[in-house]
Amino acid sequence: MGCSISGLNALYDAATGGGDVWINERRFRVLRQIGEGGFAFVYLVRELQPQSDAALSRRASHVSEDGTYAIKKVLIQSKEQLDLVKEEIRVSSLFSHPNLLPLLDHAVIAVKGDWSHEAYLLFPVYMDGTLFDNANAMLSRKEFYPTADVLQIFRQFNLSIPLLRKCYDPPYAHNDVKPGNVLITRHRGQAPIATLMDFGSARPARKEIRSRSEALQLQEWAAEHCSAPYRAPELWDCPSLADIDERTDIWSLGCTLYAIMYNVSPFEYALGESGGSLQLAIVNGQLKWPAGPNPPYPEELRQFVIWMLQPQPAMRPHIDDILLHVDKLITKYKS
Repeated sequence: MGCSISGLNALYDAATGGGDVWINERRFRVLRQIGEGGFAFVYLVRELQPQSDAALSRRASHVSEDGTYAIKKVLIQSKEQLDLVKEEIRVSSLFSHPNLLPLLDHAVIAVKGDWSHEAYLLFPVYMDGTLFDNANAMLSRKEFYPTADVLQIFRQFNLSIPLLRKCYDPPYAHNDVKPGNVLITRHRGQAPIATLMDFGSARPARKEIRSRSEALQLQEWAAEHCSAPYRAPELWDCPSLADIDERTDIWSLGCTLYAIMYNVSPFEYALGESGGSLQLAIVNGQLKWPAGPNPPYPEELRQFVIWMLQPQPAMRPHIDDILLHVDKLITKYKS
C-alpha cells in the first residue's frame, strides 16, 4: 500500500484548480473536478515532475504526453470501507490489458476529523467521457451507432472480461458492468475505443447459496454494489438454494450492448409506467425495443442481446461464447 507526504488535503481547496498534491514522491497540480459519486471524487491533474524523470518508474504506454492524469479521491469512514478500497487497489493492480483502466499509483492515509482515511488512486485520463456520457448526448440528438461500431465497441471491453477468470481461481466477477464504467476514446473515422474501469465491486463470482439468510445477504450486498438497471435477476431475487456464477456479468453485458445500441438501458422503461417496477421487469426479462436507427439494427443483433438477457443464468452464454459470436457478427457486418 502506498504512502504519501503532506499536501493531499489540498484537494479540498483545489476543486477549482491551483492546489498541489502528492502521491508518494510524485507531485500534481489539480486543475478541476471532473466527476463524483458516493464518497468518491475525480480530479483532472497535471504532473509537475519533469516528464523525463516521471517516465522512469512507469511503462511508456501509460505516460501522459501532456502530463495530465485523473486522481480518484475516496473518503473513508469505516474499516469496511477501507477494506473495500484496499481490495479495489489489489484487484486493479493485477491486470494489464489495453481495454482495462490501469492503476498507475495510489496512496491511503489516516486523517483526523469526520473521515478515518483518505485514498488517492491515479489513473490515465479519458476526456471523451464514458459510454453513458455519450449515450445521453446521442439520445438528445437522436443519433445511433452503426451496427459495425456497436459490435466493435462491445467487443473491445469484452476482451478484458476473461482476465477475471484467468487471474483468479475461483474466477471473479466485475459486478458493475455498465455504460458509466466504460470509458471511450474517439478517433476520426474509426469506432471509439472502449476501456472498462472501476473494480470496486469485483468479487469471487461463484457463491453457493444454501439458506434464506445467505440469499438475503447476497441481495443486500448487490443492492449496495451493483447498479440496479444492470443487475442480474438472481441478484434481485436470489433463491434459497442456488449456485451463483460469473454469468451475473453476462446479464450486465447484455444490458450494456442494448444501451450501446439504443442509448438507454433495457428495463428502465418500467419506471415511467403506471405501477411499473424495475425489479419485476428485470426478473421476468420483460424486454422492449425502442425506436432505433433507420434502417433498423439487424435481427441477429437483437437476438444476441436476448441470448445474454435470459432470466435463468443457466440459459446464458459464457464469455468465450460471446467473443466467438461477436467476431462472427463483426465479420458479417463490417463497414
